[in-house]
Amino acid sequence: MAKATLTISSKNYGSWSLRGWLLCKLAGIDFEEVVLPSDDPSTRAELLLLSPSFLVPCLTHDGIRVWDTLAIAEYLNEIRPDAGLMPADRGARAHCRSISGEMHSGFSNLRSALPMNIKAHYPGFKVWQGAQADIDRVIAIWRECLAASHGPYLFGKEPCMADAMYAPVCTRFLSYDVKLDSECAAYCSVIMTMPHMQEWIAGARTEPDELEELDVEF
Repeated sequence: MAKATLTISSKNYGSWSLRGWLLCKLAGIDFEEVVLPSDDPSTRAELLLLSPSFLVPCLTHDGIRVWDTLAIAEYLNEIRPDAGLMPADRGARAHCRSISGEMHSGFSNLRSALPMNIKAHYPGFKVWQGAQADIDRVIAIWRECLAASHGPYLFGKEPCMADAMYAPVCTRFLSYDVKLDSECAAYCSVIMTMPHMQEWIAGARTEPDELEELDVEF
């Protein structure tokens, strides 16, 4: 398989970059990271939610460029169908696509009120009502999936596209001290202790705090 390049933004703040990066890791492709500087317009658009369509992450493979996260997932599933990015069962696969699409297009209150910041921790953070509704919906999705699959991941014993899509939410719940039931807390722990996640977090902790708009006191 041809060498791939994945263009990403900050590992501390870049939730969409994390999703694309995890998808590539789960697909098992060999890729080179290209990290855009914090003052790059594509980086700031992603991190500050300034555009409904982000140009990072962007996967370049075999002369093909793919920059939408769901498109990256579908592309990787095509070239690596045995990687398990999507469930084998048709019904489960449709469910996986549905909740991944919901994360892709929704939860705007959660995104704006609890921006991803892996290095930060806000004990006792006050979640406003609009964001709480998004949190409640995420929890409902997780409970439904885990009840059907028996875990530890949303669709069974191995992580898939849906887990990559919801992984940044796990980091947010930890950063902002969101209270979870034991089942959802256990799922967050499973995601956060994945070797790939630990690799990403280690990279995030080495980054300078350069984006003042996102590094604020709540």
